[in-house]
Amino acid sequence: MPKVIELMNGKDIHGGWMIECPGCGYGHMFDDRWTFNGDFEKPTFSPSMLVNQDRPDSRCHSFVRDGKIQYLSDCFHKYAGQTLNLEDV
Repeated sequence: MPKVIELMNGKDIHGGWMIECPGCGYGHMFDDRWTFNGDFEKPTFSPSMLVNQDRPDSRCHSFVRDGKIQYLSDCFHKYAGQTLNLEDV
């Protein structure tokens, strides 16, 4: 199974890409504001993904590089400051 899936927004219209986040348990969607290396097994997105910026109790902040998710220290969950392999979608 791939680590990232491409989402379509209607008939043949690219909507973005989604990963499953093991830290917060939700899918994170990257759209055209991010660059994607095109590798669905070892994805890299740039820049970082910041979810719930203004809510420290549910903030998730990470980089996705070479199929791994690197959590920054400002995350609310137990993986803050750690790097994990991405899970299959």
